[in-house]
Amino acid sequence: MAESNDNLIGFIASSVEKLRDDVTSIRAEMVTKSAFEVAITAIRGDIEQVHLRLNTMEHSVSSRFEQVETELSRLRSAVFVLGKDRPDILRLLGHNRS
Repeated sequence: MAESNDNLIGFIASSVEKLRDDVTSIRAEMVTKSAFEVAITAIRGDIEQVHLRLNTMEHSVSSRFEQVETELSRLRSAVFVLGKDRPDILRLLGHNRS
């Protein structure tokens, strides 16, 4: 019976050691996974910041183009009014006067 107890104790001890090794391995994998998740979250944050900056730049450029288009329209109107009696000027603006 002593031999049977020794075998049982040996089996239990080896099972506990294997479980301990498995838990250690799982902890190491979890730490690695957490590090990857932190890196991914940081990258997502960087991408969102870049996206916001691009949106701001796009809005700024769009506003500036609108201002330029308005000024160009005013300038064409002024040239049209001033050059009403000069067909050569109107041709430059793309208007044909018959």
